[in-house]
Amino acid sequence: MATEWHRELREQGYEGRITSVEHLPKLQEEMEGRRAPGLLDEEVYQRYMTGFTFRPPAGLPDARSLIVVAVPQPQVQVTFTWGGEVVPLVTPPTYLWAQKIDRRVRHLLAGVLEPQGYRVAEAVLPKKLLAVRSGLAAYGKNNISYVPGMGSFHRLVAFYSDLPCEEDNWGESQMLETCQKCSACLRRCPAGAIPSERFLLHAERCITFHNEKDHSVPLPEWLDPAWHNWLVGCMHCQLVCPENQDVVRWVEEGPEFSEEETARLLQGAPLEQLPAETAEKVQESEIAGFLEVVPRNLRLLLEKRAA
Repeated sequence: MATEWHRELREQGYEGRITSVEHLPKLQEEMEGRRAPGLLDEEVYQRYMTGFTFRPPAGLPDARSLIVVAVPQPQVQVTFTWGGEVVPLVTPPTYLWAQKIDRRVRHLLAGVLEPQGYRVAEAVLPKKLLAVRSGLAAYGKNNISYVPGMGSFHRLVAFYSDLPCEEDNWGESQMLETCQKCSACLRRCPAGAIPSERFLLHAERCITFHNEKDHSVPLPEWLDPAWHNWLVGCMHCQLVCPENQDVVRWVEEGPEFSEEETARLLQGAPLEQLPAETAEKVQESEIAGFLEVVPRNLRLLLEKRAA
């Protein structure tokens, strides 16, 4: 069965690994270990590392395996009109169409496993760590996960299953071999978030950490607005990474917003107050998932363009 589901994934251009649920305590221990004094900013820990559940869901208590899947995903261009000009802005991989991808992978796995009597259920786990420990991915020096053939341009999806884990893929966390002698990301990060003295990122200095906050929260004074170049998130380190040389120009077209729609988004109008056509674009593209950050981030980019 492992061969069949894996083959189905590969036919779609995806890649996956399976490992035993017996490793859940190890995942939890490694994540909680990052809270050691001096390792991780407390706000970073609370935002990114406290929402995991390290046990099978009630609907699948007899889960025996974890399946983690990497799906190639491009950057997406979102186009706005402002001041009579068309303004194309790029969104990094993983932000748009994420739920659609998750559903697609679940449907694919269920289509293979359910006829054989097995089930799948969503896993709320640290997916990067799971992917690295399972051998699907390796960490970059920037703490982002890299998958062969996809670089960092992928989305990770994880599931529990009662499928027996006959091939338990599990190992130590690994950093890319090419990172050993490369410091491109470290030199490119304008905020100094990627250290030379340790592996763990100084995430409290990461641009993404700050521009993912609600638009009512201004960027910190030390963060130069000129460093902010994406609608949300940051790509400075990924664009210069040698591991991304084959995918770095992969950008697909996303939604387009008129000047009137752009003005409403800048005003911070909630989804339910947007015109039906605009709301449909926001929901279909899944910008709705980070709509609360758009007013500040978009305004900064438009101001920089006008300067």
